[in-house]
Amino acid sequence: MLQVGQTPKDFILKDSFGALHQLSSYRGKKVVIYFYPKDGTSDCTLQACTFRDFDHAFKEKGIIVIGISRDKVSSHKKFVLNHQLPFTLLSDEGLVVAEQFGVKVEKSMYGKKYFTNTRTTFVLNEEGIITHVFEKASPSENASDIIKALS
Repeated sequence: MLQVGQTPKDFILKDSFGALHQLSSYRGKKVVIYFYPKDGTSDCTLQACTFRDFDHAFKEKGIIVIGISRDKVSSHKKFVLNHQLPFTLLSDEGLVVAEQFGVKVEKSMYGKKYFTNTRTTFVLNEEGIITHVFEKASPSENASDIIKALS
């Protein structure tokens, strides 16, 4: 897993409306990248809505919030519209970016194995360097924990 002081490798992913986003285009701004397992599940919805509810605090601090999961663009679009999410969700269907960040994991449900990503959040400074890592981020506290850490 990437740690404080490291710089993530540049990537390009599609957002919930099909637009491409490149990590390096956010240089000069603080960025929160939160990885979550799946659109629409209870904890992921709670986490997304908590980020939504703290949107004003992030904007006041000039922080860009980006959520990443392996869900398809169409799933992200539905999730964004259903919950009025004011931030970007990126589709990492192949878990390539999750693997680069070190958050790709294998899980098992009903005896069937699959890959997803852990609920982990990274904060990058204006130079693109990781300043904070929140492993096993709390869905209900992640947004407020970040605001506290950056105050």
